[in-house]
Amino acid sequence: MHTSVRSPLPGSPLLDGEQVRHRHRLPERTAEHADWPAWLPAEVVETVRSRGIERPWTHQVAVADAAYGGRPVAVTTGTASGKTLGYLMPVMAATYGGAAATAPVPVTARAETRARLIRPRRPHTALYLAPTKALAHDQLRVTGEFGANRPGPGGWRVAAVDGDSDTAERDWARDHAAYVLTNPDFLHYSMLANHSRWATFLGNLRYVVIDEAHRYRGVFGSHVAQVVRRLRRLCASYGASPVFIIASATVTGADRMTSELVGCPAEQVVVVDRDASPHGAVDFTLWEPVQYPTDEAAHLMAQFVDAGLQTVAFIPSRRMAELTAVRAQEQVEALGGEQARIDSYRAGYLASDRRALEAGLQDGSLRGLAATNALELGVDVAGLDAVIISGFPGTRSALWQQAGRAGRTGRDAQVVLIAARNPLDAYYFDHPELLFDEPVEQTVLHAANPYVLGPHLAAAAQELPITEADGVWFGPEMISVLRRLEAQGVVRKRAAGWFWPRPERAVDAVDLRGAGGPVVEIVEIDSGRVLGTVDQVGSDGTVHPGAVYLHQGDSYLVEDLDQDECEALVRPARTGYYTEPRGAHDVQIVQELQQRPFGNGILHYGEVDVFSQVIGYLRRDEVTSDVWDETPLDMPERRLRTTATWWTFDAASLDLTAAQLGSAAHAAEHTAIGLLPMFAPCDRWDIGGLSTILHPDTGTLTVFVHDGHPGGAGFAERGYQVAEDWWQATLGRLQSCRCELGCPSCVVSPKCGNANQMLDKQAAIWLLHDLLDPAPSR
Repeated sequence: MHTSVRSPLPGSPLLDGEQVRHRHRLPERTAEHADWPAWLPAEVVETVRSRGIERPWTHQVAVADAAYGGRPVAVTTGTASGKTLGYLMPVMAATYGGAAATAPVPVTARAETRARLIRPRRPHTALYLAPTKALAHDQLRVTGEFGANRPGPGGWRVAAVDGDSDTAERDWARDHAAYVLTNPDFLHYSMLANHSRWATFLGNLRYVVIDEAHRYRGVFGSHVAQVVRRLRRLCASYGASPVFIIASATVTGADRMTSELVGCPAEQVVVVDRDASPHGAVDFTLWEPVQYPTDEAAHLMAQFVDAGLQTVAFIPSRRMAELTAVRAQEQVEALGGEQARIDSYRAGYLASDRRALEAGLQDGSLRGLAATNALELGVDVAGLDAVIISGFPGTRSALWQQAGRAGRTGRDAQVVLIAARNPLDAYYFDHPELLFDEPVEQTVLHAANPYVLGPHLAAAAQELPITEADGVWFGPEMISVLRRLEAQGVVRKRAAGWFWPRPERAVDAVDLRGAGGPVVEIVEIDSGRVLGTVDQVGSDGTVHPGAVYLHQGDSYLVEDLDQDECEALVRPARTGYYTEPRGAHDVQIVQELQQRPFGNGILHYGEVDVFSQVIGYLRRDEVTSDVWDETPLDMPERRLRTTATWWTFDAASLDLTAAQLGSAAHAAEHTAIGLLPMFAPCDRWDIGGLSTILHPDTGTLTVFVHDGHPGGAGFAERGYQVAEDWWQATLGRLQSCRCELGCPSCVVSPKCGNANQMLDKQAAIWLLHDLLDPAPSR
């Protein structure tokens, strides 16, 4: 049903017509102010006021008061709601220097260190963690506006350091900075691994800010959770007990998420979620495209920019972001807007180019930007007149992160979500209330994942010998995992605890953003230039011999893949086709952990081994996607120990042949995988599946959905918990899709290893009816 809203373009039918599936208006919000906290030094208040901020908003003071009182805090107010000032008030009070550094320490600090912390050799210290280097450097810009690194006595010494920082920058940060801005990778590889050199900083650590916390999900979140536990352990050894401040615009269950990420009891966490910042009204339109979504994104952006609206279009791929910007610029010029500049923004740009684009957005000289989600984590951009989102970005959390960039005080804004052709977008467009009335997904991470915990225990043992008392940091699983590591010779048990017995650094074997292990470098043959890297397992389907590899809009043909030398050799080529790997896939049940009745079947959850192998590839026309031919390959078989949920069902009552039944299960599996991100904060590339009419471990028809990471990432477990709603939604999507035989909006999957062969949409409907309905009928 369409609600009535004003068009952003007076006299234009741009957002009217059949392509509008739904409209929703987010009302204007007025500000609620509070007084400055009494404990905040006058020097800090005056500095903040010099930026034109006369009084803080109530949620900012709530964050500051809770952190100052020593409580872990999770602030989850909206995008551009001033969360930064909320956590900067206690950080500035503690790290400004002079009298400002003598504020009371948290009540959890050990009594014998109290005097040293009250009168430190330098101010208390604070640490800021961002998921990317770019966001940490953007925060450095923000601290400069609040007086960081200005000349004069006392002052506020702030540094941003990461893996790209030179020795002098690291030394200055370590020896002089009171507030260090970095990312979890630098904390892991440098600060903790060299903690003795950071002893003064860690011993005075008062606050740790973890920004954009919703990004720490899945296996990456599990790794960061263990890094945080190692940090807390080392701080305790130096006499400090920092207060953690978690910030995210899009988190549900913030107390539970903070508990899992930091390792503190959930009941201790103060959650600040009531947004008191002002915001203009936002008109949110769901737009069903006639052309390709990115073509319509370019058209809408050109129309918005021509009407004087500063606009960002979020595009799902680097190549299409570039093309969207070019097409929008051409259309604006055709409309007479030669002076309106439109550009693109994506990962892979030089830092100077990124900064110029960010500055152009902030000063208004850049009127339109086609960006990948790299913009979300590169700079705090808000106050836009319009945001266009080409394709649902995988989770409601990501959707509201992007949509939240639109709107400023006293001025209305526009958000347009353009549907992509897949089951998730189609389902949300059929049920828009799920976007606007439901909370965002819970951030799922499994800190105790043994495949993550083991390597971090090895790193912790090198940092400081582990004793049984360290279970307070690493949990009840610590001892069993240590014994396994001891049996493998990774650590050694002595009277004083478990030690790291090797000369190399344990942290170098732990990749926070992947499963670990070597990476394959992609090398251009003629120049020797390294174009990029891919993990070894991913190289099978990405840079196998004969594959077409795309990099920054350029096309390369893979001539050779040497996995022993971790090198793929490529040449520039315009082939006229792209390649699509084909794979063989099998799942073996290792251990069933839970089961329960599920409709007329049984639902299971447990550990599985996933066997996969790339067995060939298709060449598809780059314009029509028609298959040219298929080429066989002989790539290594891979095994992954992970977690899965699966259901079993005796389908004897269905009058279907074996081929129809297999095609039904395959189609249902595809649709379910496409819809799981509606219930768990993953995307379809985080998970996989297998369907078979007779699985050797169950003896009956079985459909698996498994995590795609070693040890599991929590997504399959979440699927087990919400299985009834998830599979009913799957049946609903199959029934409501208007196609006859199946399409990308229901059963066709972009990641199917069998090239989407053997899919029967109608049979899948019958199968799920019989599975889910106590009295099936068709």
